[in-house]
Amino acid sequence: MFVYNVTIKVETAIATEWLQWLQQEHVPDILNTGCFTQAAIHRLLETDDSEGPTYSIQYKAESKALYNQYIGQFAGEMRQRSFDKWGNRFITFRSLMQVVN
Repeated sequence: MFVYNVTIKVETAIATEWLQWLQQEHVPDILNTGCFTQAAIHRLLETDDSEGPTYSIQYKAESKALYNQYIGQFAGEMRQRSFDKWGNRFITFRSLMQVVN
C-alpha cells in the first residue's frame, strides 16, 4: 500500500470556501481517477496558523503502478484546476510513502 500525501497551507481569507471545494469536488475527482481507493483529510494542529490553516490529504493506492498512473495521466490537470480556481493563495508540499505494516 502506498500513501500519496499532499500538505497544503491555505490563506485564511479562502480557507472555508477552499475546504468545501476540497471535500465536495477536488478529492472526489481524484478518487474518480480510479488510482486511489480512499482519501482522508487532516488539519494539522500545533502549527502557526497566522497566515491560514494547514491540511494534509492522504490518498491510498494499492500499488506504485497506480500512483504512477495518477502522476502520469491526471496530476497535471488536477494541479492546474487548483491553480485556476485559487491562484497562488495556497502552498503545497507532496510526498509518497509506503506502508510498512
